[in-house]
Amino acid sequence: MTIVKQTFWIFYRIWFYVLVAVPIIIMLPLLLLSIAKESWYPYFYRLARLWARFILIGMGFNTHINLAQKPERKASYMFIGNHTSMADIMLMLVVSENPFVFVGKKELGKIPLFGFFYKRSCILVDRSSEKSRKAVFLRAQRRLNQGLSICIFPEGGVPDEDIILDDFKDGAFRLAINHQIPIVPVVFLDNKKRFPFTFFSGSPGKMRVVGFPFIPTTGLLVSDTKDLNKETRSKILNALQTD
Repeated sequence: MTIVKQTFWIFYRIWFYVLVAVPIIIMLPLLLLSIAKESWYPYFYRLARLWARFILIGMGFNTHINLAQKPERKASYMFIGNHTSMADIMLMLVVSENPFVFVGKKELGKIPLFGFFYKRSCILVDRSSEKSRKAVFLRAQRRLNQGLSICIFPEGGVPDEDIILDDFKDGAFRLAINHQIPIVPVVFLDNKKRFPFTFFSGSPGKMRVVGFPFIPTTGLLVSDTKDLNKETRSKILNALQTD
């Protein structure tokens, strides 16, 4: 690894955090206002999408989004994607115009500035706590009842870089069945190459997103959770393996 490459990667990572912070500071009054009431979340979501676009463009990521179906306005969905990069959050926000709420690990709430809004807009889960995992279902149900969608990365974390796609947890699929909402499988084909969690790696370039036809859950029972999990994971895994 050359000094030039190391220097580029150090500055590239620092630049990412600068891009994360700058729009939050600029939009701070509007962001604070948009989280003042839970019912105002759709306004917060619009600001979050602007924030995400700013970061992706600033990092030199050229997004190519190909969705088999476009979500209907005011309908609720369960968005599912593979998780390989910190940019996954931003890219998923750009993918969907429909406001959704992330279910994510509580550790991200410790990130300065970003964490403040993350804790107040997302559903946090402590995966080591059964009580916390059960609470996620209650909060997600309330959000779905408000007409919002949910987004979960069901691998339950970021897999080792030599793993193409880790096993999926059942929670997202059980929740989708309970509320009879469609699954929207989304695969990020380039995020691991563009901006992985490994510090000395990454570069500007193409970021492709493929959205599969929705998987309906109408009529499914909780006993169908495993099959729904397997079907969704297979679509994403096949796309990654054949790319």
